[in-house]
Amino acid sequence: MKRLLAFIIIVVVSVGVVAGTSNWLFHDVKLGLDLKGGFEILYEAQPIEPGGKVTKDSLIETAKSLEARANATGVAEPEVTTEGSNRIRVKIAGVSDEAKVRDILKKPAELTFRSADGCAADKGYCKVELRGNDFKQNGADVQQTNLGEYEITIKLKSAKQFADVTGKIAKLAPNNQLAIYLDDTLLSAPNVNGEINSTDASITGNFTRDEANNLKNTINLGALPLNLTEKYTQSVGATLGKLSLKETLFAGAIGTVLILLFMMIFYRLPGIVASFSIVVYIWLLLLGFNMIGATLTLPGIAAFILGIGMAVDANIIMAERIKEEMRSGKSIMSSQKAGAKHSFRTIIDAHVTTSIAALVLFFIGVGSVKGFAVILLLSIVISILTNVFFSRLLLALIIRSGLIKKKSLFGVKESEVRAL
Repeated sequence: MKRLLAFIIIVVVSVGVVAGTSNWLFHDVKLGLDLKGGFEILYEAQPIEPGGKVTKDSLIETAKSLEARANATGVAEPEVTTEGSNRIRVKIAGVSDEAKVRDILKKPAELTFRSADGCAADKGYCKVELRGNDFKQNGADVQQTNLGEYEITIKLKSAKQFADVTGKIAKLAPNNQLAIYLDDTLLSAPNVNGEINSTDASITGNFTRDEANNLKNTINLGALPLNLTEKYTQSVGATLGKLSLKETLFAGAIGTVLILLFMMIFYRLPGIVASFSIVVYIWLLLLGFNMIGATLTLPGIAAFILGIGMAVDANIIMAERIKEEMRSGKSIMSSQKAGAKHSFRTIIDAHVTTSIAALVLFFIGVGSVKGFAVILLLSIVISILTNVFFSRLLLALIIRSGLIKKKSLFGVKESEVRAL
């Protein structure tokens, strides 16, 4: 009676949790650009200076700057990853004004601070003193002074370099400006009144709040260590993405329902327990998906459905082993113990070999292939928890409660049972 009560409590609690939170889980899933609409760009990086070299650190810094640029446009959670030794892939989903975002991302990254030192009168600020990569990433900020004015604070990488530059420019009065340029566009030309031997400095002027923020963003977003060239682009419309999502989910739902019906009809009681375990497995997979902050794409859905197939396979192996034990003449309880024991190694071996393949895809693959591998690995772990241990626990509880007396409930006919 205690085992039957435990079985009922587990089932009722599981159903309640799944039913009560499934709607939240579905709506909390982040969709990729192939399901939500958006665009993808593959950039190839080259050094700014002739004869320079693309290093791993400079590639990572450039990727961070691109992500900051995308975030500054109001885009939610852009996906920016480095590939190989000189490539960066940018994926942005749910974009309403694609042209604007693409324009911001592809702008040349030449942020320079210039002076008039040695320049002809008609050449303006012709000498480049500092470049964007001399500043710390995202080091610019806006502060309000005691007088209510706005100023931009900046952080440099080298205090000595800044001291040399500002000390020299301060002596050029009245042409003691350190002009800020984005490419050839003059943004601001603040005066330098003395040597600044520090990595911290401030730009003052009659800025409005919007002007100060725009200048801050330009300094932060303009400091790309490398030049970028578009090598590949892909754009998916929002309507096409929604259609892909709808059709894929519909196909997945039909496949899942057919699998569950097959399990219940062909395997009877173990099939019903397996179907319930698969429902819990799907819920846990969605929960794990949200917890790791993954983005769902079409390959991710493929891995999701493949994981359901693996979960069914684990239950089928155990159910078939139990049926074989019953056909040999053993009791229902003995058959369940022996079948669960003998099927365990086969199931684990299958999951281990699939895990090896998924790990290879993860470490060697890129982009959507790596996303496929992540979902596949997650599905393997959850499948072992639910479709090996959880389903075995439920089946053991209901069998050991003494409520199950007939082998036909396992799909075994009496004529198939051999005498011991």
